[in-house]
Amino acid sequence: MRIIRYLKGHIGALVLIIALLVVQAFADLSLPRYTSDLVDVGIQQGGIDRPSPSEFTADTFEAVCMLASPDEEDVIRSSYDEVSDGSYAINEKGLDNRDELDETLAKPFAEVHFARSESAQQRDGSAEGEDASVGEQRVSDAQGEGPYDFDALLDAYRANAVSKEEVSALVAQAESALAGIDDSIIEQQAIAAAMAEYEKLGYDMGSLQMSYLFSIGAKMLGVAAVMMLASIAVGFLASRTAAKVARGLRERLFSRVLAFSDAEVQAFSAASLITRGTNDIQQIQMVLVVLLRMVLYAPILAVGGMFMVSSTNFSMSWIIALAVAAIFVVIFILMAVAMPKFKIMQKLIDRVNLVSREMLNGISVIRAFGRQSFEEDRFDEANVALMKTQLFTNRAMTFMMPTMMLVMNAVSVLIMWVGGSYIDSGAIQTGDMIAFITYSMVIIMSFLMMGMVSVMLPRADVAAQRVNEVLETPVSIGDPDDAVAAKPAESEGARIEFRDVTFAYDKGSEPVLKNVSFVAEPGKTTAIIGSTGSGKSTVIKLIERFYDVTSGAVLLDGVDVRRFAQRDLRAQLGYVPQKAFLFSGTVRSNVAYADESMDAEQVALACDIAQASEFVESRPEGLEAEVSQGGSNVSGGQRQRLSIARALACDARVLLFDDSFSALDYKTDARLREGLAKHLGSKTVIIVAQRIATVLSADRIVVLENGCMVGCGTHEELMASCETYQEIALSQLSEEELKGGDSR
Repeated sequence: MRIIRYLKGHIGALVLIIALLVVQAFADLSLPRYTSDLVDVGIQQGGIDRPSPSEFTADTFEAVCMLASPDEEDVIRSSYDEVSDGSYAINEKGLDNRDELDETLAKPFAEVHFARSESAQQRDGSAEGEDASVGEQRVSDAQGEGPYDFDALLDAYRANAVSKEEVSALVAQAESALAGIDDSIIEQQAIAAAMAEYEKLGYDMGSLQMSYLFSIGAKMLGVAAVMMLASIAVGFLASRTAAKVARGLRERLFSRVLAFSDAEVQAFSAASLITRGTNDIQQIQMVLVVLLRMVLYAPILAVGGMFMVSSTNFSMSWIIALAVAAIFVVIFILMAVAMPKFKIMQKLIDRVNLVSREMLNGISVIRAFGRQSFEEDRFDEANVALMKTQLFTNRAMTFMMPTMMLVMNAVSVLIMWVGGSYIDSGAIQTGDMIAFITYSMVIIMSFLMMGMVSVMLPRADVAAQRVNEVLETPVSIGDPDDAVAAKPAESEGARIEFRDVTFAYDKGSEPVLKNVSFVAEPGKTTAIIGSTGSGKSTVIKLIERFYDVTSGAVLLDGVDVRRFAQRDLRAQLGYVPQKAFLFSGTVRSNVAYADESMDAEQVALACDIAQASEFVESRPEGLEAEVSQGGSNVSGGQRQRLSIARALACDARVLLFDDSFSALDYKTDARLREGLAKHLGSKTVIIVAQRIATVLSADRIVVLENGCMVGCGTHEELMASCETYQEIALSQLSEEELKGGDSR
């Protein structure tokens, strides 16, 4: 999946997150086991958690040894030492091998407890003084049909009246009672025996129980604290990593778009590029957080939960398998229904952004022609299409949660029904069933999380695909490997030559320029004039290398512009676009756009040449006057003059004016051209213009018609030889004005 590739540069953070998730899962899965111990041991068993007591009375110790096998007796006797009061206390060896001791003691200890409980009902109060012969008689009775006196049997064993083998044969009643019972039940009986033993020894059972409850409670609080800290750390790292990925994507996307030519920008559209750089990357960032926080955690938790379930009661695991299968069926259905909608949702967002951007940019035209209702309907159409798609996907997601909750609740009921029969048969305890239910919910929730994210991932994958489309689109205008060094920008003007240039915007389309050839000399002004659509602005774009020629060559100082690095080439050129555009900031920041450290004198001089000083100085803030985005708080003429000042301030070798005087009155136009002639010296000036008055004094005028050059020369030469130029000139000025050579 594309979104996973974005994490390649963040392996360290990913490993740390996985480690923390393992810690969190371990803590999360420990809590149900502690809850089980709290119920089973803390409440039901009075805080006694082991069948091997820490202390035995002498009688009970001897009785357990009597019923144990010879090997078991050796283990038991080596694990306890006799103390001064005659009881037996567990020693270091017993503590070190407590698990083995528990396993060894459980069955004989349970048999002693059971036998004593049965025989206690048959003994009379005077049995304490009986001798061994009486004990032998009772043992003899035990060989018949009636019950035996266990304490008399113990006395006989101590007196060597009976052997261990005979004792084993004589306790058939206890053996048969415990035969076939699960080991866990035998362990519970042994723990009950340990409780009785502690009571005999005078232990405070209430204190033992409370001590155990406080111990378990403290452990649960500690585990919960560890889980909380791990969760916080994972959330922080996941958010930080996703934010870094998003930042990197935005930087790469923005850099890529800056490298695009106009052809690539138009292929995607500005609205789509904005959506891809904002909404799509936001989708990726959001899903990455979920991926790192939940998707990685879910399988760890599910595997751990399955392990804990199998250790609790493997026989009920089929319930979990049934629940997981039901969840996957629901997810599959939802994916099949919702996936197609996710794939078209981003395109619908593009459409809404496109319509919105068009409406905002053309709001004055919309109002002027009274088309508010039409534009509202157009926006409503795009908006409703997006709304319906989002509603459909949201309803599908809404349907998932109640379905999953139904599955979870059904599983809980099934576990209680099946678990109840196990508790009734003695196979498990109440706490075990509680733990099993909790582990089952953990496993189901893990698959539920994966299911919910699996619905989100397709949309993020679509967003990643759209971002990758931009990042992987080859740039048609690139820098050559063996770039030629350009002259410093402050040196004399450059020689610009068009050598048999033909250009078409798309392959197979009609050429915009056809076999155009002319030269713009340093220190001279070359004007490009022609009717609308004749290719005038394309000439400027080819010099700037916004596009590359289809055939022929554009040369700067005899070198093809394609051999320069774009940055070096454009450092030679001062460009004023046809549509004047200003950035949000101040007058100074806009004029000094090429060099932020430009001194105030250079900025002021550029404004003076561009005839912008008057309105700049009229503002109280002067050069620090605020300029809104796009220059919307200044007039069209002021915006155009500031754009010209920006090109003049960069001190380029060539100045390119793409119909940059159209918003100026004739007087300002004349003064501006006079200022250019006075201050530019040896700079090369190329002017694209619609007005004949702007080009009258140019050293060379190139006339274009339908992409072909139909004339080249001075004003006088063209008036005498070029019919197209004559038509343009006479349509704008009278013969008297044309003969004057200028119009002021």
